[in-house]
Amino acid sequence: MRSITVTMNISLDGVVQGPGRPDEDTRGGFTHGGWGAWHQDEVLAQEMAKGMSGPGDMLLGRRTWQDFITVWAHREDGNPYTARMNAVTKYVASATLDDASAWQNSVLLRGDATRTIAELKARDGNDLSIIGSSALVRSLHAADLIDHYTLVVHPLTLGSGTRMFEGPAPLTQYRLTSSVTTTKGVIVAHYDRR
Repeated sequence: MRSITVTMNISLDGVVQGPGRPDEDTRGGFTHGGWGAWHQDEVLAQEMAKGMSGPGDMLLGRRTWQDFITVWAHREDGNPYTARMNAVTKYVASATLDDASAWQNSVLLRGDATRTIAELKARDGNDLSIIGSSALVRSLHAADLIDHYTLVVHPLTLGSGTRMFEGPAPLTQYRLTSSVTTTKGVIVAHYDRR
């Protein structure tokens, strides 16, 4: 059985929307895009590289997958993140996409995400990691399919934007396995489900 690990940039007030760049996700009039870049440093880069260094496949929601295509799919910059993002198998959960050929090594999971991902998780194969994809994470969390969280907690509040959990989330306990504080005050906390 595969495990599922979520890596999520999050503000102190729980916002996960648009950490990468100003135009990443402006839904709902969100104007604070790019907030995750405000606290970048070498410690954070090293922590994120650890997560990218092991074997594993990616699991993405449709919206994040489409956004990542614009950022990663056509780069040839020698960046190890670029090589990893393009080489890894990317499972994209979507009820609306017709195919996933727009980005190499992408596999479309059609239909109900919770059902198709539960089936994927039950099969032998590489562990799965999710970066972003907050709507997908909420549905998988509600179905008790998330095994590990890496929360990258930024020292700011945004006051508006999509939050990690909106509405009720099931009671699930996690154990802190390790944490690192960066020079800019970001806490990278790793949790395993109990």
